[in-house]
Amino acid sequence: MRLCRFKTGNSDEVRVGLINNNLEVRDLTPAGITQLGPLLESGITRFETREALPRLPFSAVQFCAPVEQQEIWAAGVTYLRSKTARMEESNFSATAYDKVYAAERPELFFKSMPDKVVGPGDAVGIRRDARWNVPEPELALVLNSKGRVVGCTIGNDMSARDIEGENLLYLPQAKIYSRSCALGPWIELGADEAAVRQWTVRLAIRRNSSAVFQAETPLGRMKRSFAELAGFLFRSQDFPHGAVLLTGTGIVPPDSFNLQAGDEIEIEISGIGTLQNTVTEV
Repeated sequence: MRLCRFKTGNSDEVRVGLINNNLEVRDLTPAGITQLGPLLESGITRFETREALPRLPFSAVQFCAPVEQQEIWAAGVTYLRSKTARMEESNFSATAYDKVYAAERPELFFKSMPDKVVGPGDAVGIRRDARWNVPEPELALVLNSKGRVVGCTIGNDMSARDIEGENLLYLPQAKIYSRSCALGPWIELGADEAAVRQWTVRLAIRRNSSAVFQAETPLGRMKRSFAELAGFLFRSQDFPHGAVLLTGTGIVPPDSFNLQAGDEIEIEISGIGTLQNTVTEV
């Protein structure tokens, strides 16, 4: 089952919807469902109602980021490729990435407040004071307040790699800034980890309508389990509204690649769908 948040027409009202297999959105608002939170807390994987709910084609809706009050966090160095890339970009503490890849404790860091998350079709940001900006396509786990994985969506952990590589203490500036996180287009509920690890992540970047970078990786190459990542996130932490956890990237563009304003980023996860965003300078 897939749940989404969306708007229609010129309205600023955000509504909750259920995605049909025939590419329609069933508007759950007339059934009294105005937020995703209670559904995620309940662990629902199937929705039935006697009401005749409005059905809207995708062309009639604007999807919003599927996040309400959850904090967004991220895990790093969960793929061998990301470990290698971050060791190469760092001028000071390359061994830190090598150690955390093999350590019991994963790298976890805060990424975004929910009201700063970019949704489908909106613009993600590249820092104007950075010379090396890249997207990081990632599976995002949706966790309820008890730390249970109730669903997943697509995430983009935008990063200024030159700032992080200059000094590890600059990680927050490299990762947390305006429009640095995108999520969407909806939440896939009920898929277990074994099934999810059969999916593939694909990244495509277009510039002036021409492809400038493409790559893909199986989610099965992720080193750490979902339960492991969620368990460490919820250690000594309270998330009364749940959390969204980006699980790291296995796709790293070459050192010579740098995003530019106007680029188009398309991230596809085979079991979920596609998240598309443009790029703007911030």
